[in-house]
Amino acid sequence: MKILVCISHVPDTTSKINFTNGDSEFDTNGVQFVINPNDEFGLTRAIWFKEKQGAQVTVINVGGVDTEPTLRKALAIGADEAIRINANPLDGTFVAKQLAEVVKNGSYDLVFAGKESLDYNGGMVPGMLSALVGYDFINSCEGIEVDGTSAKVIRQIDGGKETIAATLPLVIGTQKGIVEEKDLRIPNMRGIMTARTKALTVLEPIGVEAATKAVKFEKPAAKSAVKLIDPENLDELINLLHNEAKVI
Repeated sequence: MKILVCISHVPDTTSKINFTNGDSEFDTNGVQFVINPNDEFGLTRAIWFKEKQGAQVTVINVGGVDTEPTLRKALAIGADEAIRINANPLDGTFVAKQLAEVVKNGSYDLVFAGKESLDYNGGMVPGMLSALVGYDFINSCEGIEVDGTSAKVIRQIDGGKETIAATLPLVIGTQKGIVEEKDLRIPNMRGIMTARTKALTVLEPIGVEAATKAVKFEKPAAKSAVKLIDPENLDELINLLHNEAKVI
């Protein structure tokens, strides 16, 4: 079984976010980048298939040379090889079309892609990728078992879970639940050393245009100052809740 895991290179959630060039571009200065968490859950499940069923695991990313440490981490976790498409990921359509070319030529049985990335939260790539390559698509996956060419997939739905029988090949939108946080892999020294010798192939992008363009970013409004009221002064508290906060 051949598995392709799509990896987004995203800012750590603790990073301080700023914008530049008239608030039209993300400022990467001083930002630590990591594997997108939804992708990391998928990667961990792919490594499970490698260990239990002998699957071959390839990770792929659309990005510049600065994303290679993220791919090397995926290799250190246990992926067999990595592919970097040498392009700036301009939008979801652009990324999906770049990935589709690799999927079409790679004969992959499973394609794992996080249901959304935690930077732009577009949630578009897995569905568009499946349409471009003609694979069935199951999103919000919380569990998957494979027997030959048959798969049983559990996905999250409003108010519960749904179990689906499907046939490979598939595109799977991964999230927490396909593995738990406690099952995520931390690269050990042996894995880090081995990752240096694993293949990292760089491909040039195909010529497609981005469908959208970021015009401007805006941070959420700052929270107002907190007023502290003496616990004995209930009259003042009620007055502020009624006349200022207008919640009672």
